[in-house]
Amino acid sequence: MKRLVIWILAVAAVSACSRDLGNYTYTDLEDPGISGFEDCSVLTFTDLKISPSFADGFDRNRYLYEWKVIDRNGTMTQTPLGNDCTLDYHVSLSPGLYSLYFTVTEKESGIYWQKETTLTVNSSTSQGWMVLCSDDSRARLDFISDVTGQISRDILASNGMPEMHGPRKIQWLSDKTDASSPYYLLTDDGATRLGKDSFEWKPEYDFSYELAQQDKLTPHSIVPAGFGKVTVSDGRAYYCEIMGFDGLYGSAVNKDFRVSEYVGANVLATQVYAAVYLLYDVDNKKMVAYCPLLASGDLGALNPLCDMDEFTGIADGMNPGAGVLGNAFNTWPEGFDCRYMENTRYDPGNGKMGMTYILLTGGSDCHLYGVQLGDILCYADCTYVLGKGYYGDLSQCRNILDEETLYAFSSLKNYMYYAVGGDLYRVDLSVTPLKEELQFSLTGEKITCLKFNLYQKSENMQKSYDLIVGSLDSSGDGVLRIYDGRQSDGDFSTVTPVIYRGFKEIKDVTYKESIY
Repeated sequence: MKRLVIWILAVAAVSACSRDLGNYTYTDLEDPGISGFEDCSVLTFTDLKISPSFADGFDRNRYLYEWKVIDRNGTMTQTPLGNDCTLDYHVSLSPGLYSLYFTVTEKESGIYWQKETTLTVNSSTSQGWMVLCSDDSRARLDFISDVTGQISRDILASNGMPEMHGPRKIQWLSDKTDASSPYYLLTDDGATRLGKDSFEWKPEYDFSYELAQQDKLTPHSIVPAGFGKVTVSDGRAYYCEIMGFDGLYGSAVNKDFRVSEYVGANVLATQVYAAVYLLYDVDNKKMVAYCPLLASGDLGALNPLCDMDEFTGIADGMNPGAGVLGNAFNTWPEGFDCRYMENTRYDPGNGKMGMTYILLTGGSDCHLYGVQLGDILCYADCTYVLGKGYYGDLSQCRNILDEETLYAFSSLKNYMYYAVGGDLYRVDLSVTPLKEELQFSLTGEKITCLKFNLYQKSENMQKSYDLIVGSLDSSGDGVLRIYDGRQSDGDFSTVTPVIYRGFKEIKDVTYKESIY
């Protein structure tokens, strides 16, 4: 122990220092002799544990402790990490460089010592599965990291985002929105973007900041094509132009009728100018086409939203011989209810006109239509405007219209899959009559999510044929299975899946591809 005058301490050393926070009096100081940690690196969503060493005889009960970091990436933001003698912190910081400070303060005098080091945070979430769950209706996001092989649970709980309920979809919009926050969480409570590194959140990420009008929207999905994107909320469709900038969603596209929650578009073509979207009028029970660029003066200021017969006339008039092609069905269907719609990359012509499937029902009848959506100007990838690509009668397939039946369509071949309870069926759409074949049964489980993830990076495209199955087992735990589709040629009956466990009820699964 030493007797020291406090004003002398103002010139104390760099790595371990003490400071007088009171009057100029005399006190006994015990230098804690902090040591035992140096510069360190850690991955996001892993645990950072540091147990510092102290000088012999140091009485830990006489002191207060603080761990904090200061962001050295330009913001200089301070973030507290803990107040225990040892640090045990689950890393929710964004990737980057930080100054890590450990401060030891004597309770009686208020004098403190401080140790500084450099903390480098790297991303463990650059690639992997985003698993959106319902945890007693609360939206919960888990992440399966392909970097660490570990599963991070409930990663939104510590990012400052308000609790949201009724999870619908987790979506990656890639270059169709702000590059710093390209992920969308869609729920019954509304929607928000999430940051690209560690799903960080800011108030300005709320979907309300993307609206030109004041009404709150609750999107079911956001479908981009060409220089725009369309979303549907409460029966109204909204369009946002992204030609050279990310604009705002305007007023509702449809004024006099409601549309289903689904939006059809070409997800195979990469070069689209005047995209055609497909909506379903639930009041008048018919398909409608929406081409926002038709309203521009350059294209004659035509009606951008019209039924299929009127749009057929516009398409054929502007593109003789390349307007509406195909003869899978004669007339555009009317009088049915829209049960489901899905965009795929399957094109029977081996071009860039991906198939959009629409499941329509009436009583016990179940009809499947395949429509190919292109570009009103037949620009680049799109060799025609519309295609009548497929028709099939699914009425004889068992359990096809059960209330909780889930559907998915392959981009590999003309295959449809549907799940009832724990049973998965496949329908080969290239043969008639259409008949289901059982692929597998998950005994004691209920399938809650069924889809094909449409990868965006070229190196991952082949994995777009893999089937994703989320289920709930008898104990109430969510299970995720990934079935290889390329090697099995779309027959999953003998495929051994990759299995992940320990989730809540799985609502959606999307792969986060590296964007670096």
